[in-house]
Amino acid sequence: MKLHYSPGACSVGIHVVLEEIGKPYELAPVALKDGAQHKPEYMAINPKSKVPALQREDGSVLTEWPVIATWLAKANPQAKLMPTDPEGEIRCLEMMDYVCGTIHPQGFTRQFRAANFTPTEADLPKVVEQGKALAAKYFDTLEKTWKGGTWVLPSGYSVADAALFFVEYWATRRSGMTLPPKLDAHLQAMLARPAVQRTLQQEGLAA
Repeated sequence: MKLHYSPGACSVGIHVVLEEIGKPYELAPVALKDGAQHKPEYMAINPKSKVPALQREDGSVLTEWPVIATWLAKANPQAKLMPTDPEGEIRCLEMMDYVCGTIHPQGFTRQFRAANFTPTEADLPKVVEQGKALAAKYFDTLEKTWKGGTWVLPSGYSVADAALFFVEYWATRRSGMTLPPKLDAHLQAMLARPAVQRTLQQEGLAA
């Protein structure tokens, strides 16, 4: 397997999942800041021009964070990264969708790529502040509806935790935000996991 990623991007969560599984894989960095995602070489791999993309052993490529995480979990049941009961599975998918479809684009893309949301340069600070406010709102929603213990799901650690991790990491390491108590405890538990520590070290990121 080969993970096409950018250090510190949302692909860091898939990197964590690969480390949790423990099977051999390669890392292929994509320099997003240099626009490498739009160059023909990478678009031949992922025409969507984004990370992550996972090239499987048969040469086929998977894109979209929840899809990659779900396939990795189901293809490696020994790692126990997704509940096997229907209710647990859909709750896992629900969290991944919320993180990747709402928290990431509305809360953090607004902060990191504010120009995507307004043609007026004078409005950029307002877009960033809106992103922070939305991220805080979404985190508060998770705090109030938290049903797990240490981990997102009552059944234990799963790929949903790797999804939540990457936005928690962005919030505290890039946006200067303070997480509500349960999410902060979750982040600290994630940072203590050897798979997360290896991932951050490999990507050159601060713990």
